[in-house]
Amino acid sequence: MTTLTPLRLFKNLSDDTRLSMVLLLRHAGELCVCEISAALSESQPKISRHLAMLRASELLQDRREGKWIYYRLSPHMPAWAAHIIEQAYLSQQERVTQLARQLAASGALADSRAICL
Repeated sequence: MTTLTPLRLFKNLSDDTRLSMVLLLRHAGELCVCEISAALSESQPKISRHLAMLRASELLQDRREGKWIYYRLSPHMPAWAAHIIEQAYLSQQERVTQLARQLAASGALADSRAICL
């Protein structure tokens, strides 16, 4: 893995999909690919590709539970990077909350896991 630099962080967060994913994970704590895909209305392959980029930058960690892989923000990221993500989250909190509500209201949490099978 590579060391996270400011340039690498900003390149990762400059993409709207990756930024939305990071902020949604900041809000929810942990989500599987299916849940992120449903929340952002994007295909699973696209979401998986972006997740791989974020994981390679050491911004995310994952864990397997049965057939699902869950992603969360890495607790090992540098404090300066966590601070930037926190500030972005605070400035976009309403948008992220709306995405989370949309995900919950659509029943996508239960439906998305069925799709993953």
